[in-house]
Amino acid sequence: MEKPALDVQLKTLPNSPGVYQYYDKNGKILYVGKAKNLKKRVTSYFNKNHDSHRIGVMVKKIREIKHIVVSSETDALLLENNLIKKLQPRFNVMLKDDKTYPWICIKNERFPRVFPTRRLIKDGSEYYGPFTSFKTVNTLLDLIKGLYKLRTCNYDLAEDKIRNGKYKLCLEYHLGNCKGPCEALQSEEEYNNNIEAIRQIVKGNFKDSLQRFRNQMKEHAENMEFEDAQRIKNKIDVLENYQSKSTVVNPKINNVDVFSVVTDEGYGYVNFLQLSHGAIIRSHTIEMKKKLDESDRELLELAIVEIRQRFSSNSNEIYVPFKVDVGEDLKITVPKLGDKKKIVELSERNAKYFRQERFKQMKIVDPDRHVNRVMAQMKEDLRLSKEPRHIECFDNSNIQGTNPVAACVVFKNGKPSKKDYRKFNIKTVEGPDDFASMEEVVFRRYRRLLNEGEELPQLIIVDGGKGQLSSGVKALDDLGLRGKIAIIGIAKRLEEIFYPEDPIPLYLDKKSETLKIIQQLRNEAHRFGITFHRNKRSKTALNTELESIEGIGEKTVVELLKHFRSLKRVKEASEKDLAEVIGASKAGIIFNHYHTG
Repeated sequence: MEKPALDVQLKTLPNSPGVYQYYDKNGKILYVGKAKNLKKRVTSYFNKNHDSHRIGVMVKKIREIKHIVVSSETDALLLENNLIKKLQPRFNVMLKDDKTYPWICIKNERFPRVFPTRRLIKDGSEYYGPFTSFKTVNTLLDLIKGLYKLRTCNYDLAEDKIRNGKYKLCLEYHLGNCKGPCEALQSEEEYNNNIEAIRQIVKGNFKDSLQRFRNQMKEHAENMEFEDAQRIKNKIDVLENYQSKSTVVNPKINNVDVFSVVTDEGYGYVNFLQLSHGAIIRSHTIEMKKKLDESDRELLELAIVEIRQRFSSNSNEIYVPFKVDVGEDLKITVPKLGDKKKIVELSERNAKYFRQERFKQMKIVDPDRHVNRVMAQMKEDLRLSKEPRHIECFDNSNIQGTNPVAACVVFKNGKPSKKDYRKFNIKTVEGPDDFASMEEVVFRRYRRLLNEGEELPQLIIVDGGKGQLSSGVKALDDLGLRGKIAIIGIAKRLEEIFYPEDPIPLYLDKKSETLKIIQQLRNEAHRFGITFHRNKRSKTALNTELESIEGIGEKTVVELLKHFRSLKRVKEASEKDLAEVIGASKAGIIFNHYHTG
């Protein structure tokens, strides 16, 4: 598929944090960057003259922009680092390949130490991160040490060595920073419980720790130890303001491929994330055109085989949103909760962003394809035999039974066709009767279209529930159009879609384009009908009062309202002012009507 022009790619970027990648005409990577707002950052490259010659040269070479959406600016920074190391783009020379970010290590040992490191050693230790800076790591470790007393020595605290009294208490114990496990003054169980709590803190679960801090603060305050209470309060403030979004994903997730799919009537969009040491090193989304109405599962299975082959992936485990069959050698995981579930949701979010981007580009460069897709989707959602290229929607308007009117609005190819809108005065119905009024206007509308040989719609929508729908169906029956035009009703309260002779309503997805178009039709019909009704009611009220004056006719009323603009001004006008508009004789009649008796 031909790539959209750069201006189209720029217009359709999301206002979300993420990482962007620039490619030249040969598909070679030029640059990887991060952004708090992808659209603003990327657009800025093309909206100004650059002082740097290097940036100017790069911008001239850009032919394609790709991006990966992430949850936060921090995630974008870490993802940028991983991609630069992996892709080694030509214009990222300022970032050295050996740059690494710190982790928090929970050492694989008895009475584990907790410390920061830039090196990941495969010795069974737990690593959390990477973090954006040592400042963040030190803040967390300071909080942890303030709450849980941990050892900092590098002794081998084997059970037999402690029993034999090999170690002696050090200064950290006497300062109150350690509980002395080296002399068996702290049990292994208590220490490991603290380690479990620390795991929760570095994952971002601060609930238990916050509660303990609050208890400590309260205890200090009760003991009149206000400086200590303030110190604890400061830590609570830091904890509450700190959001643990410094990991791209769980560091335990290593050498895993993640796939997800979103689909519409004509296309499937499959996103692929490749994970290594808990970080995303690749993201790619492909668009697949459906040929035989393939299911989501079929599309995903085809895409997994294609993408893994294309990127020479040797991961032996994949995460997917539902079970797939892609060979016996792969471990298939369908996460239900936790970090694994979140990474599948991140993949789905990237697929959805890609799909939205393609829709926006479609509207700009290929509006016909966009309309075709929407019409095909409406046909499927509403269970129609034809695409609803021409839709007409009816709405009744009567307030307190007065001046009953109706409106018909027309949409063609999903857009309003205002020149085809029609207004109806209810002629055959006495009093407020929505059902009879609906039957009358539907009958009159399509009798006229038939008599004049005009095009009939593929879909009729009546604003109301089963009663109004039945009235519309009866009118079509009388005209011999039953079965030739699809007709549905939409109830206001729960957005229920009713079908003739079907007691069970259809509920559409609240975010679906089909429901949005139906709501737009209904709202437009209501607006158009209310405006007509209001104008008619106002005109009738004015005309009735003025025309009731003996000797005053319709022509005089029109002249008066045209000049004075309102009935109130007519009543307040002097006889001389009235005479200048309608002559002395009629002016005297109106003035005397309002100012005598």
